[in-house]
Amino acid sequence: MKAPIGVFDSGIGGLSVLKALRAALPHEDFIYLADNGHAPYGERDTAHVLARSRAVTQYLVGQNIKALVVACNTATAAAIDLLRAEHPHLPIIGVEPAVKPAVALSKTGRIGVMATRSTLASARFQTLLAAQAGLAQFVLQPCDGLADAIERGASIADATELIAACASNTGAMGLFGTQPGRIDTLVLGCTHYPFVSEHLQALVGADVTLVENGEAVARQAQRLLHAAAGNLGPAVTGPSRVRLITTGDAQTLKAAAAHWLALREPVELLQI
Repeated sequence: MKAPIGVFDSGIGGLSVLKALRAALPHEDFIYLADNGHAPYGERDTAHVLARSRAVTQYLVGQNIKALVVACNTATAAAIDLLRAEHPHLPIIGVEPAVKPAVALSKTGRIGVMATRSTLASARFQTLLAAQAGLAQFVLQPCDGLADAIERGASIADATELIAACASNTGAMGLFGTQPGRIDTLVLGCTHYPFVSEHLQALVGADVTLVENGEAVARQAQRLLHAAAGNLGPAVTGPSRVRLITTGDAQTLKAAAAHWLALREPVELLQI
């Protein structure tokens, strides 16, 4: 039996990363763990995020995973260094706002970053930003409640609340467009946000480039797995096997996986 790749997030946002991983590694099996019962990470203190990241990682390690993807910007910022120190033989891939790619794409030199308050305040993000100092102007928007709204919207056909939440955040950032002085590139700094990219694009205009990081994470996972001898099994046709696990509401994860990934696997409930 193949060892799976573990993927976790505070909720359903990491499904956007799982989608990219499955496209890049179609022969691999995955375990996706949504820590809904202890979410949202982005509005909790660092100690909470550290404790939950360690508990979830320990569980996934116990499931004989071959690699771990921390599919949460907040958890990556707060916990990935500790997780790597505690599990030195496990390839661990994190996510972070795609600031550097955005700088390369921007023509006006004004870039918006939408993320959770915890991510924006983290030392890891500040270091990332400092490395691009002088190359662009950044407009940082802490999107309180947006990830939670996306979680709720996964099982609701009416997108009114989601669109209003997106509009509130983009409206607070200033003018978007390709004219000088306007934001022409928008970084989606939370794995939940790609699921509302259609609404965001409509709000900021078709000329504004949205930047997410799912494909970059998938490429890094490929590199690390290739580097770890014997981890990649033979390629097979057809979709990979995915286990879906949640510490909270099973219906939220089930609805989101079906809606956004066309996955209709049963959802396991977990108490850790």
